[in-house]
Amino acid sequence: MTTTYLSADQILGADDLAYEDVPVPEWGGTVRVRELPGTERDKFEAQFVGKDGASIRAEGLEGFRARLAAAAIVDADGKPLFRSAAETKRLGEKSATALQRVVDVAMRLSGLTGQDVEDLTGN
Repeated sequence: MTTTYLSADQILGADDLAYEDVPVPEWGGTVRVRELPGTERDKFEAQFVGKDGASIRAEGLEGFRARLAAAAIVDADGKPLFRSAAETKRLGEKSATALQRVVDVAMRLSGLTGQDVEDLTGN
């Protein structure tokens, strides 16, 4: 049996991001939640790490759900719906139950575990 290795073009051309439509009755409809691409997950996680690269930022969990939901909710074409800090802050003022439903899917699709969250937030 021979092993066939992928080329860079095959890897870069692969449509590998998972999506899931999530009903959010509190908001009156359904949202599309996308797996975070590697660079987006890195950017999300960097929000929790101190400038020294090792310590945890004092903010901890503040805004966690809104930031993750904002990073993961996309339109039908896969484009992020929430693009500014102001929009993300307003999203954080929505139902915690609704946000948690979206966050649970975003975490599962992105391979973000509870241990990852604890490590990021220092809890």
